[in-house]
Amino acid sequence: MANFSMPPTGFGPGSQPLAEDDELQYTVMPQDMRTYAPHTPEFDDAARVAAGTALMHRVAADCSASAKDLQSSDHDLTGLDADNRAFLKDVLGEGEVSVRLRGIPAIRAQESFFAGVWLLNGAGVDQLEIAPIPALALERAHQPHRPALLTAAPKPGDIANAPALLAELIDKSRSYQVGQMAHVINLTLLPHTEGDLTWLDAAVGEGSVTILSRGYGNCRVTATALAHVWRVQFYNSMDTLILDTFEVTQMPEVALAADEDLNDSAARILDVLETIK
Repeated sequence: MANFSMPPTGFGPGSQPLAEDDELQYTVMPQDMRTYAPHTPEFDDAARVAAGTALMHRVAADCSASAKDLQSSDHDLTGLDADNRAFLKDVLGEGEVSVRLRGIPAIRAQESFFAGVWLLNGAGVDQLEIAPIPALALERAHQPHRPALLTAAPKPGDIANAPALLAELIDKSRSYQVGQMAHVINLTLLPHTEGDLTWLDAAVGEGSVTILSRGYGNCRVTATALAHVWRVQFYNSMDTLILDTFEVTQMPEVALAADEDLNDSAARILDVLETIK
């Protein structure tokens, strides 16, 4: 007889008839994926939302300008009345990316339907910002919310590769220059223990900025208290961690609106405004 032979007929999954109370079990498949769809805002009198319409024209121009130089511009919304606020809320909607900024004041930044157009709210803060990422996210990122203990972090018994990874992060953090290519440590591909992850978390601390991108699954970007060091974690649509990395960079690229995104936003805003003339 040969070393390998096919199993006899009638064996294996699916070979037997199901009983009356049996049900086939299917793997849960991904469901919804958010995509952009044109939207025409609804209002009774165009004259009553003239201020909001004029502001959106300026926002479209700012998107085009930011696509060229990637700089930030902002507009104060405190002077708008209820009608114009409702108009802006309808036009802008709520996009996939939100940013939590700790500090004084604490601020929540929410990206609109249009990539690179952000609504910022907090005590004394009510503004619209056009930028790849809100400027405060860069300014506050590594202000310690939980300090970096570095090598003074208590070591668990099962620690293995974390000290070497921390040494690499400290070295890259100190030598990083703005504009350099990001340095990535992929924890998913490296051997490590639960103790390694716990110790690294205490060693690098936590900064003041957390970014969540919701799309086909989630991406969580957390600033550490170590300069230029970010934790970037990707989850699939069933909320299972599929990629866990540290990035040494000014801001992880996954969190930024690219120049193409800003140009698209300018065009889409103008398309919306065309429908309400």
